[in-house]
Amino acid sequence: MKNKKLISFDLDNTLIDPTYTTFVWEIGIPQLYAKKYGISLSEATPIVIAEYERIGDSALEWYDITYWFKYFNLPGSWENLLEEYRDKIRPFPEVKEVIENLAQYYDLIITSNAAREFVEVELKEAGIEDYFTRIFSATSDFRQVKKTPQFYKQICKIMGTGPSDAIHTGDHYEFDYIVPKSVGIKAYYLDRDGKKPKDSFTVKNLKEFATLIKKSFRPI
Repeated sequence: MKNKKLISFDLDNTLIDPTYTTFVWEIGIPQLYAKKYGISLSEATPIVIAEYERIGDSALEWYDITYWFKYFNLPGSWENLLEEYRDKIRPFPEVKEVIENLAQYYDLIITSNAAREFVEVELKEAGIEDYFTRIFSATSDFRQVKKTPQFYKQICKIMGTGPSDAIHTGDHYEFDYIVPKSVGIKAYYLDRDGKKPKDSFTVKNLKEFATLIKKSFRPI
């Protein structure tokens, strides 16, 4: 019997609302910085944000919460900070129903640019971690700051599937649509805000995505 076909999902802004990560990076860390250095939150926030921007998202450190705790010499632990804002983790409304349904027919994986520490906490709190065969973090597992063609090729190799038997969806037009498509993966752009003109490979939510792939990407 052949293996099930593979569906890959981005995480933040695809399955999980961005509120959680916003609270951790833009409120939690500035609050700890303010506490450490005896200044107000309003003073601490621009200092912290400026340091994020100085490092920039092309550096691995930008995604690494352990790096920032050491860099700012913050009190407490990053683990406690991630736990503190668990109540901010919210899957998009249709996610659980769609994932439960698709997991019956396909192998599901996560391919995220987020650090593994975030991915694991978010999936567990959302109650959907058990539906995914594997979790892949570009930054934690492959030391890449973006989801490159090589990243997607490596994922297919690890999962033992050809690109033509894989499908991916996510909210970043280049890294979740153009790049996987370039290596032969069938990709759909998740455009919840309607930023791009509608076409046959653009979906507004995951229910629409599930309907399309069941028609064109039949499970084995």
